Amino acid sequence: MALDETIFLTGFPGFIAGRLVKRLAMEGARFLLLVQPAFMERARAEVARIANDTGSSPNNFRLVEGDITREDLGIAPQELETARQETTILFHLAAIYDLAVKREPAMLVNVEGTRNVNRFALMLPRLRRYHYVSTCYIAGLRTGVILETELGHDKGFRNFYEETKYLAEMEVDALKRELPVTIHRPSVVCGDSRTGETAKYDGIYYLIHYLRKQPSLLSLVNIGNENVTLNLVPVDFVVEAMAAITRDERAVGATLQIADPNPLTTHDLFEAIARTMIGRGSRITVPGKIVRSTLALPFSPMITGLPHAGVPYFFLNQTYDTTHAREILETHGIHCPPFTDYVGALIEFVEQHPKL
Repeated sequence: MALDETIFLTGFPGFIAGRLVKRLAMEGARFLLLVQPAFMERARAEVARIANDTGSSPNNFRLVEGDITREDLGIAPQELETARQETTILFHLAAIYDLAVKREPAMLVNVEGTRNVNRFALMLPRLRRYHYVSTCYIAGLRTGVILETELGHDKGFRNFYEETKYLAEMEVDALKRELPVTIHRPSVVCGDSRTGETAKYDGIYYLIHYLRKQPSLLSLVNIGNENVTLNLVPVDFVVEAMAAITRDERAVGATLQIADPNPLTTHDLFEAIARTMIGRGSRITVPGKIVRSTLALPFSPMITGLPHAGVPYFFLNQTYDTTHAREILETHGIHCPPFTDYVGALIEFVEQHPKL
């Protein structure tokens, strides 16, 4: 069934946003894509590619120059009125995704920007769905099982990215009483499970790049942790999940954690990468305390490639409940593939594109 909707989307032409637009374009959706002036040329090229790949009319894509940090999203008055009258679905993806971000820009973009998008949402007379893309890591320094139904806490955060995404989600969550809100919380997003394609190297890629330096030697000593998982989701799964949730009425008013229900420990992730690269696993495992203290040393990033801001995520004692998300996605035949099924695609992409 065609998706007869006009979707206003922020964050284009970002990696996830671009893929989501392409996926929804395949169902016939029309788009109003908010684009910062600096990215307009890239956005035009991306729209042309999407229209060609999907067979969609170029008229289904309208680029709207603006900025979520400005009043009325920085949109010209006439375009703003058009967006208000035509939008039926709102997707808010724009944010600063940087673990080392400073507080001021994070607050401006992630929090104040989301407030501006919320104000815009409240002015849409035909709005049927408001989708906000958050992150599982709004859980901050909490430990144990993180439920989809939980949000508020006072445990603190590792960085301003987590804190500001938490504050932004609080703002959107408060609108559930007034608007048909759905909050999406992905875990660590990596490359496409089929092609390996990604836009940047972080998360699991630090481990892949580390092992690629001297695979035969470095793979002998497993620096992972047998008690801590790293929850990874390939971008194609995330996009398919969001596309299905877009039109599923059971998601209205819900917060859904788009995460792997069976994540591997960092020890097993190391083994999977090593076995894919050289056909065998490690011989010994270094105790977690030693690994963590070593990674915290000033010179460690130069050797391992793992920045200090990323270290805590390899020692994170959190498990993300996906009960409600799975209940919805399983009816659409959507499941998160196991890491062992797509690790080869990730490694092959890195080998073909060692630098992005």
